[in-house]
Amino acid sequence: MVCGNAKCTSTARLDGKTAIITGSNTGIGKYTVQDFYTRGARVIMACRSVEKAEEAAKDIEKACEGKENLGEIVVLPLDLSSLESVREFARKILETEERVDLLINNAGVMMCPESRTVDGFETQFGTNHLGHFLLTLLLMPKIIKSTPARIVTVSSIGHTLLSGPLALDDLNWEKRKYSPTQAYYQSKLANILFTKELARKLEEANIQGVTTYSLHPGAVATDLSRHMDETFCKGVGWMVNNVVQLFVKTPEQGAQTTIHCAVDEKVANETGLYYAECKVKDSSSKSKNMEDAEKLWDLSWKIVELDENYNPFVTATA
Repeated sequence: MVCGNAKCTSTARLDGKTAIITGSNTGIGKYTVQDFYTRGARVIMACRSVEKAEEAAKDIEKACEGKENLGEIVVLPLDLSSLESVREFARKILETEERVDLLINNAGVMMCPESRTVDGFETQFGTNHLGHFLLTLLLMPKIIKSTPARIVTVSSIGHTLLSGPLALDDLNWEKRKYSPTQAYYQSKLANILFTKELARKLEEANIQGVTTYSLHPGAVATDLSRHMDETFCKGVGWMVNNVVQLFVKTPEQGAQTTIHCAVDEKVANETGLYYAECKVKDSSSKSKNMEDAEKLWDLSWKIVELDENYNPFVTATA
């Protein structure tokens, strides 16, 4: 018995459009690739493991054998926990792709033991927020050139469980005792605040036709639970994978709100909102704090070392 099982009903085609989906070799990201591929899109699977992504691409192509008007699947390496990898991926996209119509910030890690990215950031904040923040802003000129375009970021209802306000003075958990769950919730709150601030800055820059969305996919049976045994105790992962999954969504079901935000005609003029079950939903009061959203933006900009003179809100010339 699954709680909530809305389905994207749009039959919109994506012929001639290019979509980038991070972390798409498994779970809801993999199914999102398959959906866009059947709609005719050129889909770029941006994944840490090229080998696993290529295997997933073959699975998708096999599953779609016999269908007409399919798109194209391309695999490119992207490790969101490495800012160098993010910059290299963005550089390649800007140089080789004519357009980016859809950016799906899907990749993420959940409730992992305390660790650091190669750049020294807390792993969940660094991967789930900072990597996507940098990727989005580096690709923004190409996205603007491709209007109408959409940016969809997968967050979580877990953001409502963050105890206290966003710790802007300790985003990397250097002053507090580390909590795998709270670090995850913080990163998911950051996803929503980023989406809202991005929508605001696009409006301020008078950019028409680029819309942003954040969402809760629902409780989904994916390999995000791979860290459970390390984080909590042995056996928790087994329980999640073998018992809890009886009551949660399949990756196909979990991908529906992502797909809805990416293709549904009715949401084309909505921006900066939070969704679940293919509908706009109310998010936590913390996620509506636009002062925090602006501060997070400024801090993230400095942390990822974007040039202070860089303006993402221009049209790419390439």
